[in-house]
Amino acid sequence: MKEKIIRLLKQETVLCAASGLAIVSALLVHPDREYIGYVDFRTLAILFCLMSVMAGLQKSGVFQSVAQALLSRVSQVWQLVLILVLLCFFSSMLVTNDVALITFVPFTLVVLNMLGPEAKRQLAVPVVVLQTVAANLGSMLTPIGNPQNLYLYGKAGLSLKAFILLMLPYASAALLAILVWCLLQSRAYRGAIQISFPERVELFGGGGRLAVYGVLFGLDLLTVARVIPCGVSLGVTVAALLLVDRDIFLRVDYSLLLTFVGFFVFIGNIGRLPVFSQMLQRVVSGNEILAGVAASQIISNVPAALLLSGFTENLPALVIGVNLGGLGTLIASMASLISYKLIVREDGGMKGAYFRYFTAANVSFLIILLAFALFLGAKA
Repeated sequence: MKEKIIRLLKQETVLCAASGLAIVSALLVHPDREYIGYVDFRTLAILFCLMSVMAGLQKSGVFQSVAQALLSRVSQVWQLVLILVLLCFFSSMLVTNDVALITFVPFTLVVLNMLGPEAKRQLAVPVVVLQTVAANLGSMLTPIGNPQNLYLYGKAGLSLKAFILLMLPYASAALLAILVWCLLQSRAYRGAIQISFPERVELFGGGGRLAVYGVLFGLDLLTVARVIPCGVSLGVTVAALLLVDRDIFLRVDYSLLLTFVGFFVFIGNIGRLPVFSQMLQRVVSGNEILAGVAASQIISNVPAALLLSGFTENLPALVIGVNLGGLGTLIASMASLISYKLIVREDGGMKGAYFRYFTAANVSFLIILLAFALFLGAKA
């Protein structure tokens, strides 16, 4: 029993923390009818739909097929690095940072193994780290790029255009920094490359199933843009999955949904305690960007967004803070842990080198983009 509890705490640390905070807060504010108002059901519904569709698209093999097509004519190392990194940057805007990394990091390791042990030794750590940075930064441009964006986008009542325009300067600066870093990193590699895939990736379920997921994804985008009610999108998604691919229900990250619920309860209860509420408002109000960055380093950016959103009215600034806060420590963005686990599983001997390179790259990008954000804030 003890071992099971320890394993649960390790595997679902954030969920356990959210549940613990919710339980403690419930001792201070006893459950009543107001509890139901804490939960943002729209965010949960859209998040479930997006996770389901992304799991289906990933299972279909469409992302790997696109990557193979892009790499089929690569002959220079800088081309290889840019394609692998930018795949994560741009795809994360639509398929979320988690899915981008789950899909393209294993694919990257396969490609590097094809190039030989020396190429893998020199390129695996920097490329995977840059893919992680790219996924976390590319995803900040859109409401569907990551869970905290989806939540804050709905809570702030921003239009899709307003959200994208808010984050466009930061995404553009991030892209420029990533391009420069990739090109400099590529110069360090010595050796020719030649990529030849033994066989093409076959789409699972054929074009018909892929078309279903394409339609569902379009429906999700319309829901995010508030054109279609979330209840309609949820009903259609569940019905379609029951008919087309029931296994997808097993691929949804329900722990993330429960984590949201736990934080909703905690934030709602704390908001009803004047002493705690006023204290947090004084800390966060006017310092949303720095507070978002700092909190993300300790509890990661999704919980930071949920926690801090209840104590400020300047949600656009908080959006910037928690997105930039995904840089820094290994736990600043839970997506970063995906890459770390994948690289360690591939070769445990790379753990130390990966952690050092990850920290250096993340801190560098964080300093650059935080300085840029403070500069824009000063000009405004």
